[in-house]
Amino acid sequence: MQRVIDVTPAEDDIDHVHLLVDNNPKVPSRIKALIEGDGENPGPAIAAMARRLEQAGADFLVMPCNTAHYYWQYAQDAVDIPVWHIVERTLDTIARRIPRARVGMLCSPALRKIGLYEGFVESRGLSLVYPDDEAAVLDVIRAVKRGQGRHPDTLAAFARAAGELKERGADVLVLACTELSVIGDALDTSVPVVDSVQVLAEQVAAAAEGR
Repeated sequence: MQRVIDVTPAEDDIDHVHLLVDNNPKVPSRIKALIEGDGENPGPAIAAMARRLEQAGADFLVMPCNTAHYYWQYAQDAVDIPVWHIVERTLDTIARRIPRARVGMLCSPALRKIGLYEGFVESRGLSLVYPDDEAAVLDVIRAVKRGQGRHPDTLAAFARAAGELKERGADVLVLACTELSVIGDALDTSVPVVDSVQVLAEQVAAAAEGR
């Protein structure tokens, strides 16, 4: 929400975007379902959230969690309004800015396991590279969840992952995780960084301005 507020060109209250939010911490863990294999399917909970927002009057829906888009179809099938896809919008942004880019992925290991981005890169002329030490990236994500995202050890591990991707030829880095987006401003790298959450926020603000 704050990202949308920050990028909205508002001079008064009335200029801001009307946001309907279902902030549900009880959605079953995507990590348990996708990596550990013993978790409840989050799809029905995501579909229920989509229906509630449509019934509340939403014109379109967005999910700022990349990994949750494994269950995107549950949401889209549950409603008659568009559910934006964060992966498509992020990769479209990269393809426009840096054609044929090698994209360095900073994300949850679950995202790589399910191959979510892989299904969208070829048609856009892009390729992907992931860090070797995915467990270290997951530790960074969990540190952010605990409120320790700015701890020196957390930031050092984050920087190492970004540095590895740069060394392996990444032309651009993607922050493809909500938690990594929170500390994305701490990255000091000569490689461009595209924050998927920021892409979504900017496009939400632009779409709302046009209505």
